[in-house]
This record gives sequence, structure tokens and C-alpha cells, in this order.
Amino acid sequence: MDYKNFTLRTMEPGETEQAIAIEQICFPPNEACSPAHMRVRAAAAPDLFLVAADRDTGRLAGYLNGLATDETVFRDEFFTDDALHNPAGQAVMLLGLAVLPAFQMQGIARALVEEYRRRELEKGRRVLLLTCLDAKVEMYKKLGFTDNGLANSTWGGEQWHEMACRI
Repeated sequence: MDYKNFTLRTMEPGETEQAIAIEQICFPPNEACSPAHMRVRAAAAPDLFLVAADRDTGRLAGYLNGLATDETVFRDEFFTDDALHNPAGQAVMLLGLAVLPAFQMQGIARALVEEYRRRELEKGRRVLLLTCLDAKVEMYKKLGFTDNGLANSTWGGEQWHEMACRI
């Protein structure tokens, strides 16, 4: 299956539970966003929640979401405090990129990142920031991110890299 079987669009309000299910499948419990925080985040910044929806069934295969800010360094509070969202912010802290296992390695993650970058450029944003584990650094480099080194993050008891993508 090719990612072109999917529509990339803003998540609709009734799809939050699907995103929660994807989060719980794709991330271990210590790293996953809680269902309550995911609901709040989706309500606080719906325009920053991009999904890949199957053209035939409408079911979600993956998503990419974040919060806008003028801050330039990632901090763990972005994962849990939607009050940090500034709709006019010049940066987006990406908080989750997840694709269901059945749809991985088909270009969906790349398509989500590229579309997200395009949309945020149109809004005048300047940078996307995220944190990732060592094992994902090379993947994000291939998607246009640079490794800023170890992040000031202990989310889930893990050591993270901060990655940035100028847009």
C-alpha cells in the first residue's frame, strides 16, 4: 500500500479517540501521551494536528501534532501543558509522530512531515523542534532535521536528542 491512498488533513474532532489509540500502540507506556492530555491538546491546537486518513474508509493510519510557541528550546512541559500553546508563535514543538505498524515503511511519516512543514511555512513559522531517542536520530535527519545534541528532557525516564528543522 502506498501513502497516496491516504489524505493528509487536519484531524476532525470525532477522530481524537483514533489518535489516542494510535499513540498507545506506537509508544511505550512511559513515553505515550495520556488519553486525557491528547484530548486537551487536540482541542487546544486542532490546526496543528495533521492526520493521514485512508481515502476509502476514513480510518487514521497516523498523525503528527504539536504546539506553537516563541520558545526556542524544547522542554517536557510542552507534553502536558497546553497553556504553553501560542497560536502566533514562530516555532512548533512537535509532540508526536506516529504511524500504525501496518502502515509503516510506506512513506506516510515522510509525507506527514513534509505536509506539516509546508503548512507551517504558509503560516509564517520558522522552525519545527522535537525530541527523539538515539535510534530515531538518523530517520529525522533524512526528514530534514538537524541534531542539536542531547535535549534537556527526561520525558518517560529516557535520554532524548533535540532535533530542529528550519522552515
